[in-house]
Amino acid sequence: MTDPHQILHDVFGFSAFREGQEEIVRAVLGGEDVLAVMPTGAGKSLCYQLPTLSRQSLTVVVSPLIALMRDQVEALRRFGIEAGSLNSANDQAENRRVADAVREGRMRLLYASPERLANTATTEWLARSGVDLLAIDEAHCVSQWGHDFRPEYALLGDVRRRLGGVQTIALTATADLSTRGDILQRLFEREPRVFLHGFDRPNLRLSMQSKEH
Repeated sequence: MTDPHQILHDVFGFSAFREGQEEIVRAVLGGEDVLAVMPTGAGKSLCYQLPTLSRQSLTVVVSPLIALMRDQVEALRRFGIEAGSLNSANDQAENRRVADAVREGRMRLLYASPERLANTATTEWLARSGVDLLAIDEAHCVSQWGHDFRPEYALLGDVRRRLGGVQTIALTATADLSTRGDILQRLFEREPRVFLHGFDRPNLRLSMQSKEH
């Protein structure tokens, strides 16, 4: 099953892409590096999950929080997709399951923290396992201008090179011009396709009123 619309319907249960998703999916399927800025709730994860399933390949997803990794892995496994994570909360059985699935070529989406990927032994193992795509979630953390700057994220350009210059998609819900420039400089050796879909959240509003004394 390689048709994006068929995978969207049969695996994820959606009849149509959300705004901005399809052009990013097709850019990734076309082999392009991508920086995508999309509002929270716009469906960023699908932009790397669907191409992974279309190509039946291995994607490494950089995620900043163990809870986020676990939520994503559980959701994917409910869809019947082989997914796992590398984090300090794993027990021995889970680490064994992940290693076996990677070795046997069954693993599709492997989530890891930037701290774990900074370990050279981990990236060498993944490079030998044939990683096809590196997806960097919360990519604003790469930048010193990002509101959640984490120094380990700044090492991901080196991680990308150790993985063989693998195709990369960086995603964030918030990145101004300075932050985007930092992301481009730190992560990419060649100019990626940049997709900007704004920060507007029409389902949220801010109101205020004068306080009475």
